[in-house]
Amino acid sequence: MASLILLRNGQLAKQQGSAALSVLCVRHASSSTDDAIRPLNSTNISNMRRGTGGRSSFNGIVATVFGCTGFVGRYVCNKLGKTGTQMILPYRADFGEAIRLKVCGDLGQVLFQFYDLRDEKAIRDAVKHSNVVINLVGREFETKNFKFNDVHVEGARRIARICKETGVERLIHLSALNASPDPMSFVLEGGSNFLKSKYHGECAVRDEFPNATIIRPADIYGSEDRFLRYYAHIWRRQFRAMPLWFAGERTVKQPVYVSDVAQAIVNCAKDPDTAGQVYQAVGPKRYQLSELVDWFHRVMRKDEKWWGYRRYDMRWDPTFLLKAKFTELICPGQPIGELHIERIERECITDVVRADIPCLEDLGVQLTSMEDQVPWELRPYRAAQYYDAELGEWEEPAPPKPIEHREELRMFA
Repeated sequence: MASLILLRNGQLAKQQGSAALSVLCVRHASSSTDDAIRPLNSTNISNMRRGTGGRSSFNGIVATVFGCTGFVGRYVCNKLGKTGTQMILPYRADFGEAIRLKVCGDLGQVLFQFYDLRDEKAIRDAVKHSNVVINLVGREFETKNFKFNDVHVEGARRIARICKETGVERLIHLSALNASPDPMSFVLEGGSNFLKSKYHGECAVRDEFPNATIIRPADIYGSEDRFLRYYAHIWRRQFRAMPLWFAGERTVKQPVYVSDVAQAIVNCAKDPDTAGQVYQAVGPKRYQLSELVDWFHRVMRKDEKWWGYRRYDMRWDPTFLLKAKFTELICPGQPIGELHIERIERECITDVVRADIPCLEDLGVQLTSMEDQVPWELRPYRAAQYYDAELGEWEEPAPPKPIEHREELRMFA
């Protein structure tokens, strides 16, 4: 453009005199010096931070979040966007699931990339501009297209390998508590295939990306979860009775709030000292499963006194397992109420928290108590919704009683 202007004005100068041309050349030379491209001192993304913090800033992190449209992924994207992280969000299937995440960050901070877990080129395109990659991809049950090994082992290995090849600095992988090559068997012969695949997935990620950070969460609860709503669903019950392994008396759980898990992942992305570490994501208290399920029904106004709720040992009820198998048969893509044999198998397993592995508190996360959050989550499932709870027409449900360590040792002695 400057050369075109110079040519045009030069022709005018020939008509009006040489003085105008000399002045024009001086002005052009001075303006070209001001507009010259200034080289960057560093191409490191973290050195390009802008803003004072918040969604309209850039904190130097470009994060690719696989599994962004899932339960945990939505919370992770929201927390990343709050701190000014630029996000690349790979998605599959319908774009409508991913477009809701556009508001997690400011204009230009949230970018979408279509991918398939078996397409290496698409994965490479999604991670090649990022310095942090978060893998939240997982399946609760198997389908004809994706088995546990395809998602948790081979898919995780593929992402880790490509991250290593493209020079990604940090990889955060979400696994599962109780992941083991040989889990204890209850109703499923050979034990949980989900937990086996999660264990082998950890090993595959370590082989390809040794400095990966691995987080092992217990049962995660929150809005649109598969823990509270699993027990609140009508299909999980037998009429108004709840079948549990040993009536839930020999199973201990330590559920964790989804926002706490998301905050831990964000803290790992910011702290380079967490590279290569393993963290257990568990809640602040341990409960017997029987105590939790009873409390859920008290909160939902479906207790024994008013609603006829009761709990019994599923070992003496073969019809319940037949119902779960029938559900898998008629709903292979999405079992009704998340009821399937694999889920029943996992709910029988007691959460084992190892003392030699750090937890979320070591990442600076302030844990949320179930007593503070669960009543809000179960509010839509309450019976007698037309009664106003603020008027005191219903008794305040008694909170669950945590199990003491000595009592737990005595239970499994």
